[in-house]
Amino acid sequence: MSIAEAITNEDRHYVKRYIILPMIITAFERDSRYIQEQLKTPGPYVDVIKGAVEKAHKDLMEVKKHFWLKGIKVYDEQTTRIGRKAKFMCRGYTSQIELRWEYISAEASVMMRKYMGLDISSFQDPTLPEQLKERY
Repeated sequence: MSIAEAITNEDRHYVKRYIILPMIITAFERDSRYIQEQLKTPGPYVDVIKGAVEKAHKDLMEVKKHFWLKGIKVYDEQTTRIGRKAKFMCRGYTSQIELRWEYISAEASVMMRKYMGLDISSFQDPTLPEQLKERY
């Protein structure tokens, strides 16, 4: 079994989500506190954000379930000047991934819109083959 077979693109997809989802949840919670403090009628906005946080938590639980089923463990995460770096083990093979801030920001923006119930179809390339499309 080669390393390419040992660590699949699907596994890397889940590691990326494992890195990004906690950042999204933190941003939603921060924004919710800000809205509660600054707006006169924060209720509806906070409710939408709470619903989005619940969806993000659900996705994070799915990521952790995938980790458990596939034997994936992220054992070292670091924030660098250019992004987030993580080392992980997958079915006995070790690897690392580095996500640049630009990528994290773009992915988080689309994912946050999805969690808030907004249409994200304009962010997807309709000409891309189905197997190459990023799953949200």
